[in-house]
Amino acid sequence: MKIYLATGNKNKKREMQELLSEHTILIPSDEGISFDPDETGTTFYENSIIKAKTLYDIVHAPVIADDSGISVDALGGVPGIYSARYAGPEFEKGKPDGTKISQEEQNLFLIQQTNGAIKNGKLPEMPYLHGERSCHYTCAMVMYAGPDRIFVAQETFEGQLISRIEDQAGDGGFGYDPIVFLPEYNKTIAQLTADEKNAISHRGKAVRALQKIINLI
Repeated sequence: MKIYLATGNKNKKREMQELLSEHTILIPSDEGISFDPDETGTTFYENSIIKAKTLYDIVHAPVIADDSGISVDALGGVPGIYSARYAGPEFEKGKPDGTKISQEEQNLFLIQQTNGAIKNGKLPEMPYLHGERSCHYTCAMVMYAGPDRIFVAQETFEGQLISRIEDQAGDGGFGYDPIVFLPEYNKTIAQLTADEKNAISHRGKAVRALQKIINLI
């Protein structure tokens, strides 16, 4: 089955194609579709619905959309839904003019901001799964097969933010993956193989939760 993925991120397309290898995954740019919805939601779920419906109204075919991001417990969940726009402690929700900084800068700022919060010692009460550097990814995924046929799964992927940018490692994955350490694997997420990551990641778990439904559509 041909399924559209509501994103411009080719890395997400690659991961989704690996996870749903029996289907053909297309992103809007594959067919010359202009796609840049205004993500005005206040949760991962709301943003995924916005993206899914927007693309469905264009292609009138099954659409998968996800909204995902990283949340650092010592920062009370920052950057969360603003992960792609995060521009440091002064612009946690993104710069007012909408410009974005590089991923390398985002990684450095997030480590520095976390280090500052820990040094300050005034940490929010959170379930710190991996100590005071605990963090997690969240993925809210929607399968939109029509206005009255909407299926949703939301999953997480827990890790630990490294303390020095010099310790980032790995060339797999994307985004914040090189700075998220997995104690149980003794690796960063970016050091995992594609199969290892897909087996335990927030996106992999969300896809598997929806897969049986997808195969019935």
